[in-house]
Amino acid sequence: MKKTYTSTISLLAIALATLLSCASENSTPNTDPKAVAKTNPTKVYMHYMPWYQSKDLSGYWGSHWRMTNRNPDIIDETGKRQIASHYYPLIGPYDSKDPDVIDYHLLLMKYAGIDGILIDWYGSHSVYDYRPNLLGSNAVIDRLDDAGLQFAIVYEEYTAENVASQMGKPAVTAAREDMDYMQTNYFGKQEYISIDDAPLLLTFGPRYFRQPAQWTEIFQGLPTAPAFLPLWDHGAFTGDTDSGEFGWVDFNSDLRVMETFYRKSPFLDVLMGSAYPRFNDYYEEGGTGTSYGNIPFNDGATLRATLAKATEFEAKYLQLVTWNDYGEGTVMEPTREDGFRCLTMIQEFTGVPYGEDELELIYDYYQKKITHKHDTDALRTLEQVYGLLVSLQPDAAKDLLEQLP
Repeated sequence: MKKTYTSTISLLAIALATLLSCASENSTPNTDPKAVAKTNPTKVYMHYMPWYQSKDLSGYWGSHWRMTNRNPDIIDETGKRQIASHYYPLIGPYDSKDPDVIDYHLLLMKYAGIDGILIDWYGSHSVYDYRPNLLGSNAVIDRLDDAGLQFAIVYEEYTAENVASQMGKPAVTAAREDMDYMQTNYFGKQEYISIDDAPLLLTFGPRYFRQPAQWTEIFQGLPTAPAFLPLWDHGAFTGDTDSGEFGWVDFNSDLRVMETFYRKSPFLDVLMGSAYPRFNDYYEEGGTGTSYGNIPFNDGATLRATLAKATEFEAKYLQLVTWNDYGEGTVMEPTREDGFRCLTMIQEFTGVPYGEDELELIYDYYQKKITHKHDTDALRTLEQVYGLLVSLQPDAAKDLLEQLP
């Protein structure tokens, strides 16, 4: 009798534990990253600069915040640091390796309907500031899977010439080493962008390798040739190695260069269009050269017009120029000057079910990450908020975030 009683209690305990486990699983939200629903089928990618360093993280202010004559340690009466740009990040100048900054950037892009980033990449060698740029690239790449976004590389191939002069090796060899690095570290990642089963690779130019045979040699040894895109009207330099071209900034007010480019679509396997809010570089003021010119923001009309061209020509792929090139002023991340305006226009273009409220929620999340960076309990709550945001549960994220001061 005693044995039967004990067995009954044990069975009841097991049943109760099972019920509690199921209830717990059902009450815990799934925080795996989810893809944002969009009404626009265009694949939208953001050109991204990983080249910023801040004193608090890297120990110095990098050249892209300083140029030759700016000093971010100087702070004006409004709290702005002196940086080499006409525009000021809403969160202030930052370090590209900062995981909190990276999460903030990627969440904003996700809720704007952006599918991934195209990283401006200076190669794998330790020459000039290329190594810090590589570290910044890898820092953001490491966070992409958590956010549920993709990436590809925009190769600044002219850097191979500098590697050759500084390290005493042929430039083609330096470029092949860069390809080997990408093959080993990037191309096999699930989040790397592919087109027709080939890894997407852009080059800004080419500016140095201007013989198709050089590109044949550079790609030699890769198990799969990349879907390779040079800058618009640079296809003659890459020959049969490329799959198409990508667009950039048209300084003509009537966008005639952009329109001519889109009309090449039937003759290219892959055409990637472009859209941008303005061009207002700081090169002359920063003492690093002469200005390339100016394209005004025009109360958002420039971005709307370039997005409209992508719609008119039914662009399959679109590159947004850029997230954070503060030196050239083509900035779409939130700034003191424009707030979230660029991103809300992109939301309209991509057709996501989100608006400025969600963008402000992400900004609030970042601010509280900074405020509570030494509070273990608060950081645990903020990890839960991040999970809710990447899994597209902004209302639940807001409720949880409001529990923190």
